[in-house]
Amino acid sequence: MHYDVVVIGAGIQGAGVAQAATAAGYSVLVLEQQAIAAGTSSKSSKLIHGGLRYLESAQFGLVRESLRERALLLKLAPDLVKLQPLHIPIYQDSKRSPLTIRAGLSLYSVLAGLSNTAHFRSLPQQEWDSLTGLKQDGLREVFRYYEAQTDDAALTAAVLRSAQSLGAEVLIPARFVAARVQDKHCEIDYEFQGQQQTVTANVLMNCSGPWALDVLARVTPAHHLPAVELVQGSHLLLPPLLDQYFYLEAPQDKRAIFVLPWKQQLLIGTTETIHHGAPEAARCLDSEKAYLLHTLKHYFPALDLSGVPVTGFAGLRVLPRSEKSAFFRPREVLLDVDNAECPRVLSLMGGKLTTYRPTAQMALDRVHAALPERQARADTAQLPLYPE
Repeated sequence: MHYDVVVIGAGIQGAGVAQAATAAGYSVLVLEQQAIAAGTSSKSSKLIHGGLRYLESAQFGLVRESLRERALLLKLAPDLVKLQPLHIPIYQDSKRSPLTIRAGLSLYSVLAGLSNTAHFRSLPQQEWDSLTGLKQDGLREVFRYYEAQTDDAALTAAVLRSAQSLGAEVLIPARFVAARVQDKHCEIDYEFQGQQQTVTANVLMNCSGPWALDVLARVTPAHHLPAVELVQGSHLLLPPLLDQYFYLEAPQDKRAIFVLPWKQQLLIGTTETIHHGAPEAARCLDSEKAYLLHTLKHYFPALDLSGVPVTGFAGLRVLPRSEKSAFFRPREVLLDVDNAECPRVLSLMGGKLTTYRPTAQMALDRVHAALPERQARADTAQLPLYPE
């Protein structure tokens, strides 16, 4: 059997590539060894957002693109992506002053095209008491702005169903075994239902996220990726102790932390810890749990957390290796091909849940020279996404 594109991985990036490729008219096979969104794509902060904090590292293009995609997803997936009000409290000892936050939110609004989804305001002091339990000592100002919340796994599944509706084939669980790059195609071996099978494809799209290096190690001839690291982001789930949304500054290191109601629970995250070892071994560490609970207790001192059940989960980001703190590293997607002139293998690493659609298009553009001419079936910017 021959396909134009074989995609490894059914996380949000693999689902996005499958949707973009089938919309462009290509024949597509997706191989996923566990389940849809089994890895990082079900372990995010559950936000479709522009990335307010990326303004600090001058990633203006990424923020603009993210805000554009947020607006689009609010239209394409209204049952899956919903706006929520986030509150940013500023204290006497906060690293970022009210003036800094106001300037950042103003720029955020401009980058969003001054749309009604990007407006913000400073809450008058008489409204601060409505933010139940928020520490009032030293509080200088509170800003309210908006981001969109989603069920990341459900959104990933909706994108993959969209790809299937256009003709993509999806095999789960299917384990990628090996691939051999030839002059005009790739030979790809995989296991499905206890049997090993082989197909050919013009292009192999490695969208396996933290497993990208493991996949590439089974491709011949050998091709080495640029130096990357796995950075763990952990979240905690608690009972629904709060019913409002907050964007906080961790007192220990001044990083951004989200505290968000989610599915009758309270979600707190995230961390940034270098992960060593197998991707599947990622677990929320005791030190990360303590860090997140300390942040929650710092801002909501009246909360009694003794005996409160706490569960944690951890996802892995793929970031360029750097001496910089993970918080300040670029979040642009990493795309690497085996041959710039006529690529047969593309590895897609990193990227954001919010920008899966332009990321997929960028990946397709990189391998265009190796693909045949096809008649487009649809435009992903116009394809609605539905919950199951």
